[in-house]
Amino acid sequence: MVDVFSGRLLVSKDGRSVDPEEALQNKVVGLYFSAGWCSPCRDFTPVLCDFYTELLEETQPPAPFEVVFISSDHSAEEMAGYMHAMHGDWLALPFHDPYKHDLKKKYNITAIPKLVIVKQTGEVITDKGRKQIRDKGLSCFRNWLESADIFQNFSS
Repeated sequence: MVDVFSGRLLVSKDGRSVDPEEALQNKVVGLYFSAGWCSPCRDFTPVLCDFYTELLEETQPPAPFEVVFISSDHSAEEMAGYMHAMHGDWLALPFHDPYKHDLKKKYNITAIPKLVIVKQTGEVITDKGRKQIRDKGLSCFRNWLESADIFQNFSS
C-alpha cells in the first residue's frame, strides 16, 4: 500500500494524521468508496463495521486488515459527520485530497458503495468485497489473506 498512498497522509476517525506506510504495512486493505448521502452506503456501512470489529477486536492476534474510506460526500463536514455517526475505527483519505479522483479511476469506481480489496501492491484481490462480506461473512477474509501473499497465523 506504500505505492498507492506514497507521500500522502491518511486521517483517523478522530482526526489524527496517520502515516499510511505504518498503518497499512502487511495488511489486506479494503478501499471503501462511500458517502453519507447514499442510502445503500448507509445500509452497508454497519455491516462493514461489524466485520471490521470482529476481525480486529475479537480475534487474537488481530487480523491484518484495514479499511481506507474514500469519500464521495459533498463537503468535509458531511464526511466527518458520516465517519463519526457510522464508521468503524478505520482510516480515510482526507476530504480535500484530489487523489480520490485518481483512485476512483484506477479502481474503475462507477457507483457507490464499493469495497475494493487490495494487496500491498495495490493490486486488486476483489472488487466485490461488499457482496462477499454479505454472502460469506468472516470466511471471505481467509480467501483475501491467501490472495494477498501475507504470511501470518490467522484463524477465524
